[in-house]
Amino acid sequence: MKTILFEDLGETAYDAAWDYQERLLKANLDLKSEWYSAQGNNAPYNVATQHHLLFCTHPHVYTLGKSGHMENLLVNDNRLKELNVAFYKTNRGGDITYHGPGQVVGYPILDLEYFATDLGKYMRNLEEVIIRTVAHYGIEAGRLQGSTGVWLDPEVKGRARKICAMGVRCSRWVTMHGFALNVNTDLKYFDYIVPCGITDKSVTSIAKELGYAVDEAEVKNLLVEHFEAVFEAEIIQEVVKA
Repeated sequence: MKTILFEDLGETAYDAAWDYQERLLKANLDLKSEWYSAQGNNAPYNVATQHHLLFCTHPHVYTLGKSGHMENLLVNDNRLKELNVAFYKTNRGGDITYHGPGQVVGYPILDLEYFATDLGKYMRNLEEVIIRTVAHYGIEAGRLQGSTGVWLDPEVKGRARKICAMGVRCSRWVTMHGFALNVNTDLKYFDYIVPCGITDKSVTSIAKELGYAVDEAEVKNLLVEHFEAVFEAEIIQEVVKA
């Protein structure tokens, strides 16, 4: 069974989490490069890459994907300072989204050559983890055709709302970036952007759907449980690095 090292980084600045992901990604890419140089492309794949799953919560921040549009940020720099919200252009897919307190952000760094070299399947698996997690709270979620992420009432006109945004980067089949599940998130921060570049749909959270705040530690435990099941892997707690 595949082994995934898990770290809960707690509240972490967006740039620090990004740098950490890049280091883990590079370590895996270096191993793959060395192996392919020595073995060639025809040898059975056997690279000692390490899979990681990082959880964290970011201070208020807007992030824009490499295919995103700046006009979907609806406020200027001065207003961002007033709101105490940072802004980053990133190398993930997708458009603009918000991260902040009350949200669980997950960053899987996986070598998909040990899972399936199919990015579409990878995204559907991430969505399945979220769908199973929110189902624990009696929330029926699903997918919206043509869009990534996890939605409620995706096929109901005027009712579709996103509970989890997703955007990833994949280099030589090693992933980074991931998902952002709105748990107890203050949704007013989405009012200052066009979330994911979609103008006719809204966002929601577990707390908004239930009418009360939920235990974020419980949500994290459920995410780990379902990640293990969907990705058919064993997740091992790792001591957070200084």
